[in-house]
Amino acid sequence: MKLVRFGEKGKEKPGLWKNGNIVDLKKIFPEIPDIGEMFFRENWPEKIAEINDPGQTLKDRIGCPIHAPSKIICLGKNYAEHAKEGGFDKPDKPLIFCKTPNALNGPFDPIVLPKSSGQIDWEVELVIIIGKEGKRIPKSEAWGYIAGFTIMNDVSGREAQFSDSQWFRGKSFDGFAPIGPYIVTPDEIGNVNNLRLTAKVDDEIMQDGNTRDMIFDVCTIIEDISEDITLIPGDIISTGTPAGVGIFRDPPVVLKPGNVVECYIENIGAIVNKVIQEN
Repeated sequence: MKLVRFGEKGKEKPGLWKNGNIVDLKKIFPEIPDIGEMFFRENWPEKIAEINDPGQTLKDRIGCPIHAPSKIICLGKNYAEHAKEGGFDKPDKPLIFCKTPNALNGPFDPIVLPKSSGQIDWEVELVIIIGKEGKRIPKSEAWGYIAGFTIMNDVSGREAQFSDSQWFRGKSFDGFAPIGPYIVTPDEIGNVNNLRLTAKVDDEIMQDGNTRDMIFDVCTIIEDISEDITLIPGDIISTGTPAGVGIFRDPPVVLKPGNVVECYIENIGAIVNKVIQEN
């Protein structure tokens, strides 16, 4: 099952993605909540699983597939080659940080380069969407807490990141978390520990990795984070990026107005965002 949100920004509706068509869930279930915390708490994925409606071809905008997550948790240096390209040691435990909700962006909406800061970079990442509340979740049980998976471009303002000597501001500019195009449920993801992921800029492959190269796998990440932080349905966990980001290239490559960034993950799809300059 693929969960999608569609419609004008700020007015998105929940839907099912079926082979390029969209099933408007509001037409079938007027009482259905948006795809977020209550959607999962009320077990809507189970209620809609048997819908046979093939959907319709809609020209509506596709929005960020999750509404109002309580947390956007990200991992740094979770691929050994990415840590190496930046001159860092491999971490001994998951290295986590957060992005703020204002960073959320649609899978095909523009990335806006801020006037205030430069050296904007790309990072393709596999995202976990949490489906059930939990704390101190054992690795052996972590899979049962996952609602699905999607893609995020962890857009990063390197100038702010390096000048601040930490990641929070440079990761949290408006629109710096394009996500989507939909949430793929665990039964359709295949082997989550063996998925190819790539990032292209203007059709040139910049990152080409595989989730098997993650230092900490999906279930280990959930176990570690939930040791101290209660996970809530709808929470986003972005699992880190492989080697090939722009800032560590020689010479460095950064995003410019007019660039088009495509982030792809096997068994999910792709998000595509054009880069524009803030007015």
